[in-house]
Formats: sequence, structure tokens, C-alpha cells
Amino acid sequence: MGNADQNKSDNKEIQILCFVLFSLCYVALLMGNLTIMISILVSQLIDQPMYYFLTYLSLVDVCYTSTVTPKFITDLLLERKSISYNNCLIQVFTMHLFGAIEIFVLTGMAYDRYVAICKPLHYQVIMSRQKCNMMVLAAFAWALLHSFSQFVLIILLPFCGPNVMNHYFCDVYPLLELACIDTQKVGLLVIVSSGMVALVVFIVVMGSYIMILYTLHGYSSENRRKALSTCSSHITVVVLFFGPVLFIYIRPATTFSEDKVFALFYTIIAPMLNPFIYTLKNKDMKNAMKNIWNRDKILRRKLIF
Repeated sequence: MGNADQNKSDNKEIQILCFVLFSLCYVALLMGNLTIMISILVSQLIDQPMYYFLTYLSLVDVCYTSTVTPKFITDLLLERKSISYNNCLIQVFTMHLFGAIEIFVLTGMAYDRYVAICKPLHYQVIMSRQKCNMMVLAAFAWALLHSFSQFVLIILLPFCGPNVMNHYFCDVYPLLELACIDTQKVGLLVIVSSGMVALVVFIVVMGSYIMILYTLHGYSSENRRKALSTCSSHITVVVLFFGPVLFIYIRPATTFSEDKVFALFYTIIAPMLNPFIYTLKNKDMKNAMKNIWNRDKILRRKLIF
């Protein structure tokens, strides 16, 4: 009896520790991405396609992680962790919606760097604001279609109970294990609609960066260093996001206990690190953030005096 009480007490302490840790991560994620959005929107950086896409990436990161993290953090303090059927369906829809948008925004950012480095003379024409807007609209439309297809796959499944899910949020694979019918065919559809799409996009994105690296041989050392600094940030973000996604969705429909750890990377850790990765070696972003900070100090002085 004493051992059971001790285990329960230890488990409670771990949950409280996780609550504090992930709460701090969520706050850092919100502050970092909102800072990037504000810094770009109030500066001239918004006129550049790379930062135009980065603004959308930060917005999507905030929306994407907010579909899961607040519920996940709250559940850490609860004895009984539960979610209603309707809220579960909403979580599946929004997770795949914002996740798909992020995939295609990262693709747009890779294409922007490819055009800027491999076709610099045609950059202004190819990456005009009108075409950038079309790319973002296409990303939203495709993501909406994808998330609706995942929603339909789940809503048609019968659930007979007990509906105990081995995950911290509602996703397709964990829900397939709760269904009362054979879900092998549905699992194949998920692999095609999620796993294969992510794999193809990942190959295209990495292929564009390989072409960029090949093209950089003809650049001067200074321009090569600047281009490599920007591309290394993009590649880091792509690997952090796509790696765990591919691990989960490219295999047959089954769940492992490790999935929860990998899911943390693309739901919390990667969106939290993105602002730091993009600003660490980026002088333009640092200057934009400094200008905002200096404006705030000037406004405060005016208010005081």
C-alpha cells in the first residue's frame, strides 16, 4: 500500500514538473512567434518574400500548437484526462489543417530561396507579391482539403469502447485503434494522404536546397556565407518538423509509446525553436527587433515626461 502511494506521489510530482516545463515552453513559443510577426509587420521586411512567408509560418505555428498544447498542459494537473467526441474531431481537423499549411509554407520558403539564389535575375518577377499571395492561398486551400479528408475518415468510423487513447491529443492513428472495424484500408489512405504527401514535399524541399548548395559554388565567399546562413536555418526547421512527422505517418497504421515523444517535436518543440533559429544568425531580424525595442523606449520616455 505504501509503495502504491509513493508511486502515485512520484507520478504527481512528475506531472507538476511537466506542467511547469511545458507551460514555459508554450509561453516562449507564443512570445517568440508573436515577436517575429510584429517585427516583420512594422518594418520594411514584410516587402521581402522570405519574411512574408516567415510571418505566415509564425502565425501557423501559434495556431497549430494552440490546438493541442493548452489541453495537454491542463490535463497534466487532472486525475482523469478526457475529451468529448466533438472536441476530438475538431482537434483532428485543426491539427491537420494547420500542420498541412505549415508544410506548404515551408515549401514556399524553400522555393523562395531557390529562386533568389539559382535565378536571381528573375527573382522580382517570379516572387512578386501577387504570386506570393497565390502560393499562400493555394496552401490554405490544399490544407483545407487534406484536413477535411482526415475528418471524414474518422467521422465514418464506429467506436464501441472502451475509448482509452494512448496519446495526449486526438490524431488519426490513435483513433483507428479504437474503431470496432478492420481499419487496414483506412490506414493505407492515411499513409497516402498524410505520409506520402509529407515525404514527397520533404524530398522536393531538400532537393531544392541541394540545388542551392550546388549553385553557391559560383558565389563569392561573402555571398556564399550569407546564403548558407539563411539556408541552414531553413534546413534545420524543415528537419525538425518533417523528421517526426515522417516517422509517425509513413508507416502502417499503428501507434507506439514513442509516438508521444516524437509528436512533441512537431507540436511544441519545433514551433518554439523556430523564432530562435530564424533570428540567431539573421541580422535583418535582429535589427527589426531592436528598432521595435527602441521605439518602445522612446514612447515610454514621452509618456513619462
